[in-house]
Amino acid sequence: MLKRIIWLSMDFPKATIGLVLLATLLFGIQFPKIHIDTDPENMLPADQADRVLYNQAKRDFGINDLIVLGITDEAGMFRPEPLARVARVVDRLLGLKGVITADVISLTTTDDVRSKGGLLEVRPLMQAVPEGTDEIAALQAAIADNPLFKDKLASADGTALAIYIPIERKDQAARIGGELRAILDEELAPEQRYHLAGLPIAEDSFGIEMFQQMGIVSPASGGVLFLLLWFAFRKFTLVLPVMGVAMLTVVWGMGLLIGMGYTVHIMSSMIPVFLMPIAVLDSVHILSDFYDRYPRLGDRRAALRESIEELYTPMLYTSLTSAAGFASLLLADIPPVQVFGAFVAFGILAAFLLTLTLVPASVMLIREERLQAAIGALDHEGGRLGALLRGFGRFTFGRAVPVALISALVLGLGFWGVSRTVVNDNPVAWFPESHDIRIADRVMNRQFGGTYMAYLLIQGDANGAIKRPEVMRYIEKLQRVLESDPEVGKTSSLADVIKQVNYVVHDADPQSRQLPQKVDELAQYLFLYETAGDAGDLDNFVDYDYRTANIWVQMRAGDNREMARVVALIDEQLRLEPPPAGIQVEWSGLTYINKVWQDEMVVGMMNAVLGGFLAVFAMMIILFRSPVLALLSMLPLVFAITLSYGLAAFVGKEYDMPMAVCSALTLGLSIDFAIHFIQRYRLNLSRLGGDLAAANGVVFGETARAIARNAWVIAVGFSPMMFSPLGPYKTVGVFFALLMLFSGLTALGLLPGLLKLTHGRLWRLQPATA
Repeated sequence: MLKRIIWLSMDFPKATIGLVLLATLLFGIQFPKIHIDTDPENMLPADQADRVLYNQAKRDFGINDLIVLGITDEAGMFRPEPLARVARVVDRLLGLKGVITADVISLTTTDDVRSKGGLLEVRPLMQAVPEGTDEIAALQAAIADNPLFKDKLASADGTALAIYIPIERKDQAARIGGELRAILDEELAPEQRYHLAGLPIAEDSFGIEMFQQMGIVSPASGGVLFLLLWFAFRKFTLVLPVMGVAMLTVVWGMGLLIGMGYTVHIMSSMIPVFLMPIAVLDSVHILSDFYDRYPRLGDRRAALRESIEELYTPMLYTSLTSAAGFASLLLADIPPVQVFGAFVAFGILAAFLLTLTLVPASVMLIREERLQAAIGALDHEGGRLGALLRGFGRFTFGRAVPVALISALVLGLGFWGVSRTVVNDNPVAWFPESHDIRIADRVMNRQFGGTYMAYLLIQGDANGAIKRPEVMRYIEKLQRVLESDPEVGKTSSLADVIKQVNYVVHDADPQSRQLPQKVDELAQYLFLYETAGDAGDLDNFVDYDYRTANIWVQMRAGDNREMARVVALIDEQLRLEPPPAGIQVEWSGLTYINKVWQDEMVVGMMNAVLGGFLAVFAMMIILFRSPVLALLSMLPLVFAITLSYGLAAFVGKEYDMPMAVCSALTLGLSIDFAIHFIQRYRLNLSRLGGDLAAANGVVFGETARAIARNAWVIAVGFSPMMFSPLGPYKTVGVFFALLMLFSGLTALGLLPGLLKLTHGRLWRLQPATA
């Protein structure tokens, strides 16, 4: 059926191109509906336990995502003029849409516990801007004397103040940050600096810059592809159909994704850059073979039919295996990964269809004299590349045993490197070192307790469970354990509030800064605080029923491995000293969700790659009708993944989200080279009466050139990503060039010798179909 469509496209080229353009229009009109999303919470299934708990914690404690604002002055912030400016900034930011004003933490909005006339008084830390030296000293003393404020609202040296700004939704962070910058530029003096930190603003800002980079990198990749193809074929009329396939494939893939209502996240934003080089693979094979046949036949229709007939089977299987490689991502229980895999798989199949219809139709529309002139000007021997490949083919064929032994040694080194892999990621590290967000991250986490927020939830089995003294002491114990980790800068909890009330009630006696031992005394302190303060003052630390408490954990580093170490620290503490009866301890917060997402990503991608590997191997058995040939065809994939990941580990590159994605990409693409090489090798071996050396020589003609061109096109086609300022784009660009290099070298350097060594022993020549 498909071949019938191909021949019809050659008979009716104008109608074919018209139908293709009409379909492209239908996909293209979906683009205005595009929506960007980089929230890691949305990268987990809606019913995933940690995501459910995270959303519950946000509802129960009002601990929505936080933007952390730091304002610094080398001359000191504790002076009337800087403090007045900060007060005005706070007043204005409270009016920003999307800011949860009741929960803003700052000098002017956060309550302090004091004793006045024998009564407990709860009022804002700075009700009015202090005027004199004594008032400023009293403000500094109040901050230093309260564990809830120390290293949280002000730095130890007094040169920086922090404001914690909760927002309704993380996708508002960049917009709120922009409006906040405008306020700060107006209110602050020239000698004062400000920094915006926190995962919400980093991730939302990345979403905006990701969208911008998608608009830059994709056209740049297309331009690079055009130059490479023009260098190979030298005529615009010959390059245009190939570029048309690449661009239309992107429009079809992204148009379908957007039209079906899916958001564009960090992974799917890379789909255009991935599809462009992938889409030209089959086109390069067809045109390379066609240009070799056309001068001999002198009839473009006959030359096209012969080329397609011979290449149809390998192209079909390379497209199916590539699509299967990406479709294997559906095995990962991570929605954005599934979406990415599904739509890249669709794009690959769309590229296959477009290649077999649009390219022949376009060639049929080229005037005969132009076609003859263009192809006549080509070097059908491949020039220096052709001579180099033929010599390389003779070398690898003639020295099969030493090449195989050296390859085995190199593969062993690759496995050793893979064993050294460190799994880690941090969204803030996606930006370059000079970016404002990276600078803010360094400054704020040096001056304060930390801008990476995680929350440890203490859940009771009944209302009032948190009021039990043994539970409060256990909360305090967990805080001390957390603070023993060097990256945990500060913790805060209801226990700190109660100890501060006890301290104030007993006239600031240092011996009284401790938790009460009796239930009624603890309840009395809570009652005093609630009646003296405002409703909701304790909302961030305990729910209304006193059934669940929350420990704020401020971390100075947002790497997932740091979060994993802190989680392991608490797990060990729970094992050594289990919580009181009826109490459970669970993690939540954005920093923890990032760690969960990466855990899911690593496991999910491993399952996806393994499942895809088995599916591709099964297809290779069907294609070659030989388990040995199928196994040999998988070697470029094995070498590419092992050597690339091993090299990355040796140079200290950590395994992060972009590297996880690349493994699935390799699964689909590395097999392409092996399929074309082995299939053409068998075909020529049959034609040449089983002469291995002669078959090898023929394959290292056009087929090897096409493989080398494709490896080069894909590797260089991804090169614009290397110049992106965003880390994930840069990683994919560099890493994928390595993957193509290793898979191409394995196909051309190792397979010839292994086919020679195993033929007649492990596999025998069978009739091979084109």
